[in-house]
Amino acid sequence: MSETIAGIQIPDSTLAREATALVRDAAEPLVYDHSRRVYLFGALRGTKDGLDYDPELLYVGAMFHDLGLTQTFRRTDQRFEIDGADEARKFLSSHGIDDALADRVWTAIALHTTPEIPLHMAPEIALVTHGVEFDVLGMGMDAASDEEREAIVAAHPRPDFKRGILAAFTDGLKDRPETTFGNVKADVLEHFVPGFQRGDFVEVIQNND
Repeated sequence: MSETIAGIQIPDSTLAREATALVRDAAEPLVYDHSRRVYLFGALRGTKDGLDYDPELLYVGAMFHDLGLTQTFRRTDQRFEIDGADEARKFLSSHGIDDALADRVWTAIALHTTPEIPLHMAPEIALVTHGVEFDVLGMGMDAASDEEREAIVAAHPRPDFKRGILAAFTDGLKDRPETTFGNVKADVLEHFVPGFQRGDFVEVIQNND
């Protein structure tokens, strides 16, 4: 039976149910609830902006976007965003989703921490970023009314979320600090990992062979 939260229907296909089960099994409740809120806030933005998006693709993009922070799916040789993007493409391909659509979800996840660029791409790509920016950074709050926000947080609570998500970022990135070069996650490690030194783009240019 389909579930509706704040007027947004959660996809109830076999694909969506299996995506939900995978993330619920792999992720801590904080990441699971955050991922569901990303879908809901992203879908609300899409509705407000009149975008023609595929709910299933948006759902998988939102649900898988932080899989790279989990023990099950994290690697140490690439950015955490790519971990989740790779798993989403593999998952979608295993369900017979067209390569181009699977690549769209890959892009949505891979770019979700890259400011501005994804907002100019396909709706599913833009809306994953909108959902993340809404829930983590408080950006685009006009997409949801007070009542809609309250309904979403009632369904997927965010107790001490700011501290918790920063801890999840730190834990998921501390073993691959070099992958934060040039992206926002370097800020996280600078705050929470003693001895971390961010790469300097100017020094790379000046000192390379």
